[in-house]
Amino acid sequence: MSPFTGSAPRTADWAHLRVAIADGVATVTLARPEKLNALTFGAYADLRDLLAELSRERAVRALVLAGEGRGFCSGGDVDEIIGATLSMDTAQLLDFNRMTGQVVRAIRECPFPVIAAVHGVAAGAGAVLALAADFRIADPSARFAFLFTRVGLSGGDMGAAYLLPRVVGLGHATRLLMLGEPVRAPEAERIGLISELAEEGRADETAAELAHRLAEGPALAYAQTKALLTAELDMPLAAAVELDASTQALLMNGEDYAEFHAAFTEKRPPKWRGR
Repeated sequence: MSPFTGSAPRTADWAHLRVAIADGVATVTLARPEKLNALTFGAYADLRDLLAELSRERAVRALVLAGEGRGFCSGGDVDEIIGATLSMDTAQLLDFNRMTGQVVRAIRECPFPVIAAVHGVAAGAGAVLALAADFRIADPSARFAFLFTRVGLSGGDMGAAYLLPRVVGLGHATRLLMLGEPVRAPEAERIGLISELAEEGRADETAAELAHRLAEGPALAYAQTKALLTAELDMPLAAAVELDASTQALLMNGEDYAEFHAAFTEKRPPKWRGR
């Protein structure tokens, strides 16, 4: 995303999220514990806009997405979204569904790693938010459920039919998106849906540790790696290796590459600057 900004100031308060930024790590918490952090129209819009702001500022080097209370996110609020959409016309419904897709694109396209810290339920849109993250750190209590067909909709919501086969394979993705059955943490680990199974009660802490490790590393190298992982999903090999070559040539002109050599020569840890 472009770092250039217009006249709009940075948002000081987010009505639908709790946001904390320290030492290059943004912690974004879905904070409706009484509703299992069910998403509203405002929560989707805040996530979309927050990710765009953080991407432009370039001060954040890693982001943790977490949920308050008993679960990560139960998906779209049944009353505030599902009930409301029943009275919308096609144009309004298209606007809403495009907005949810914009959130997933923002997670995939932001220039810093996103880590989902999942405990309890991650259902429907909550499961897709976790799926879109670069890392999924899961508590043993975690369970993922792509529930869209259970409410009479396509399982391919918010990019799930694109992302899930690339994470767990077509066979598992077909089962999960067609049937909407919950996948508990041990199976999620087995099929590759989660990156790391944390100790009980430590998903948030483990995600924070990973975020700080990433924030202290070569940010530009991480950003380009993330960009290539997304861009090359549908590229032929010849195009992919050419894009890799161009990217490496640019990074070899960067300060971090020279800093690694200096640090190696001087037998000290590198001081990464993300440039």
